[in-house]
Amino acid sequence: MKQDNYDLEERMLDFGARVVKHCSGLRDYEMVNITAQLIRSATSIGANYCEANNAASKQDFRSKIFIAKKEAAETKYWLKMLKRLGDESSERDVLEQESQELLMILQKIVNTMRQKSAK
Repeated sequence: MKQDNYDLEERMLDFGARVVKHCSGLRDYEMVNITAQLIRSATSIGANYCEANNAASKQDFRSKIFIAKKEAAETKYWLKMLKRLGDESSERDVLEQESQELLMILQKIVNTMRQKSAK
């Protein structure tokens, strides 16, 4: 099971790195604040997931997973904002799709936690 966690951690790490690289090409003045927010939220997904995997308690795990999920939703929002502002690149489209997939994975983890706590 730890290997599966590691693979998702790696996927999130790769996602964050790809977002940073993509944003480095967006240097327009109007994009500065948006790309800064995007980089913060995108890199926070993996950081919080990693913290969850090293949590001291179930409550700590739950808290970090919820934060990672919120950051994934925020990342998706900022990627959509970039599109509205004219970033029509295929890489942005791929990043938006990946943010959606990460959001769904984290939602599944949340749903599983809820099911287990209801038993």
